[in-house]
Amino acid sequence: MATDEVTRIRIGLVRLTDMAPAFVADAKGFFVAEGVDAILSIEPSWANIADKLTYRALDAAVMLPPLTFAVAAGLRGAGTPLIVPLSISQNGNAFTVSNALAEAVGRDIPQVPPSKAVDARSVGDRLARVVAARGVGARLRFAVVHAYSSHDLLLRYWLAACGIHPIDDVELVAVAPVDMVAALASGEIDGFCAGAPWGAVATADGVGCTILPSSAIWKNHPEKCFAVTADWAERHPEGLRATVRALLRAQRFCDTPANAEEIARLLSVPERMGVASQVLRASLPGGSPSGGVDVSRFFAGGASEPRHAHADWFLDQMARWGRFSAEVDRPALARAVYRPDVYNQVAGAPIELIPETDRLFDQG
Repeated sequence: MATDEVTRIRIGLVRLTDMAPAFVADAKGFFVAEGVDAILSIEPSWANIADKLTYRALDAAVMLPPLTFAVAAGLRGAGTPLIVPLSISQNGNAFTVSNALAEAVGRDIPQVPPSKAVDARSVGDRLARVVAARGVGARLRFAVVHAYSSHDLLLRYWLAACGIHPIDDVELVAVAPVDMVAALASGEIDGFCAGAPWGAVATADGVGCTILPSSAIWKNHPEKCFAVTADWAERHPEGLRATVRALLRAQRFCDTPANAEEIARLLSVPERMGVASQVLRASLPGGSPSGGVDVSRFFAGGASEPRHAHADWFLDQMARWGRFSAEVDRPALARAVYRPDVYNQVAGAPIELIPETDRLFDQG
């Protein structure tokens, strides 16, 4: 429901396909309809977004959940309190490796039809054999988009489950998403875990091959969230609800298969993604996924709800890999940042249970 009040909000983004709801809400006039003057700021890296939130150059961002917790807890820089009133997407990441590593692991893996689940255990076992054959002196180097990212935690979870220690057996480095393909092409890294469209771009450019979609590690895993500085939210409670309403409307639009072509064209322009629309379309609901591209989900199955269970998982995994000290009260941090109460004011009753099909890949 539109209001007479106009609320200005500066929202940070990076060039990823699952930023689609924010781009759509802007381009289709959903923000304006809710009385929101949204200024979208495309940043070169997640570090830029974290810094600009900290120093109030941004009011909000479509964000990585672990980075949201890191900023809120002061784990990088001065930090600033953030709240998450909305989850933006599920799935959408892919583990893409060099052609040489793809040959060593087995190129039959990326040819699995998109309709058939990729066996994460089988792929991991093959990779483990390659890692063991190389030895400690020739560790493979894999990139993730940020040290505090879902990509980092999902990749570590999967590697460890398959007997590959993510610290001792391989090297993990951080590379901005937009720079992943160039880093792979130059041999700087042997593989990367990033969101669409960068795995598809690497495949189209002939410099790499996707061997695992992130949904094979955790089907319908939470991916991006909408994070807002707590002081902005306190000053603009109705503006916050209006912004969430606009984004929810955009999420429904993005989750409608018939809209995939329009969304891909909208994203492809230079001032947004600057990537061919057919590459962007592949990971959208209703697109034509191939080569291991993981399809994002924006609204169906409770994708928009910020669940405390998801927050707990991210924080537990961050603790597992030494991202913060044991003194951090993880349950308290999860509930201070993830705010389903704000979401429920706009969207209604929460979805209580995570479907059995959404469980994590078995570590046992």
